[in-house]
Amino acid sequence: MCGIVGYLGKREAGPIILDGLRRLEYRGYDSAGVAILNGGQFQTRKKKGKIDEGLALLIDENPLHGSIGLGHTRWATHGAPTDENSHPHFDQSERISVVHNGVIENYDRLKERFIKEGHRFKSATDTEVLAHLIGEHYRKLDQAKLNGTHPLTQAVINALKEVIGTYGIGVISLDHPGVIVGARRGSPLIVGVGEGENFLSSDTCAIVSHTRQVIYLNDYDVVTLTPEKFEVNSLKSNAAKVQVSKIEFAAEDSEKGDFPHYMLKEIFEQPRAVRNAMRGRIDTEELTGKFGGLNMTTAELRAIDKIVITACGTSWHAGLVGEYLFEELAHIPTEVEYASEFRYRNAPIEKNTLVLAITQSGETADTLAGLRESRRRGHPVLAICNVVGSTIAREATGGIYLHAGPEIGVASTKAFTSQVSVLTLFALLMGRIRMLPNTRAMKIIKALEHIPEQIESILAQNERIRQIAQKYSACEDFFFLGRQYNLPVA
Repeated sequence: MCGIVGYLGKREAGPIILDGLRRLEYRGYDSAGVAILNGGQFQTRKKKGKIDEGLALLIDENPLHGSIGLGHTRWATHGAPTDENSHPHFDQSERISVVHNGVIENYDRLKERFIKEGHRFKSATDTEVLAHLIGEHYRKLDQAKLNGTHPLTQAVINALKEVIGTYGIGVISLDHPGVIVGARRGSPLIVGVGEGENFLSSDTCAIVSHTRQVIYLNDYDVVTLTPEKFEVNSLKSNAAKVQVSKIEFAAEDSEKGDFPHYMLKEIFEQPRAVRNAMRGRIDTEELTGKFGGLNMTTAELRAIDKIVITACGTSWHAGLVGEYLFEELAHIPTEVEYASEFRYRNAPIEKNTLVLAITQSGETADTLAGLRESRRRGHPVLAICNVVGSTIAREATGGIYLHAGPEIGVASTKAFTSQVSVLTLFALLMGRIRMLPNTRAMKIIKALEHIPEQIESILAQNERIRQIAQKYSACEDFFFLGRQYNLPVA
């Protein structure tokens, strides 16, 4: 988990990128860095540690100026969290700057090749190797054979054809001061579309205060940005299909407000999130759930003999609840699979099996791989997802959006309760088209309608819960101190 922010337009890039990095810091807090292009040179600031304790202070001491740049907040994979290993990184000529999320699996072989050719590296990262690779392909370009493709874009395309691994990257060059090139494979990357300015980011929350018009890039997409336009190509074909989507939430929804941290904020957003998850999805006349985006007929749903739920982390735990719901309410045998295992093992899946992918982000790599394998085998795949326009949402047969708003806290709260709410309604729907009687369905619907109020009543006891937690914590500390020093502890 790392974060990328890029900007080009008429405004100062530094403040926009720094603000975006702060919003992405939950994705990586080992170190952060910025490269701004100005006056034919890079102004680079990189610092280990949290943004406000490192990079922001460095920029205050040495301000940045320029209207095009890239920023990155890092969670270290290759190389320790140090100033030198922080992104952005540069090619051998130091005329190309790169930020990167993901892992370049063959970086060691590429690095050995470059060292033999006389290249010098300043970090222990795989990203710097990628920067050198792009730089080498840029140096070797035959300008006469570009056929209208931008030189920097073609260099990125040529380099990525040698790469094994995952990436979401942003690239800028001193030779092209009005262009940012981005590309993705297995790591989210988003284009923010503005007026006379454009953005590149790994998450919408970094740019929502500037634009709500975005393009979710697909795997193998390569985008060329200028302030006035964008062009998307594909490593697999010359042209790529793009769709401009609108971010559902506003900038204030991604801020902490008066809460000390995001997790507490999102705990208190659960009543609203659950209401949004159920809004318009309860049919009180037919006593069932109703969904508009399943893209499956009632006959197709009735023909389902088995459900396989695939997910990771908290979504997997929501799937465990879903297993009980489908088997209890619809009498459909259900299995829950860790997506990280499901994608690799050759699991036998019967003909009339529905695969249900659960994900908050819609970009979970293992869940996406399981979805693609299931579709390759011809099974319908429905997604329960929170992010409109995300890769899993686009590639599923159909699905259900949570509408929970951005979840930034690492520990899932409102997304989990929203997932369970949606699973309950979907299980109710599957039960009603089979054998679930009216009386049972009515009780379930009435219980669901009271859940937001019940959550609010619990949250109203926040102060009392905090006091109990503090008291318990103090007792626990005393207990362990007693054990450590062999004191008598009751």
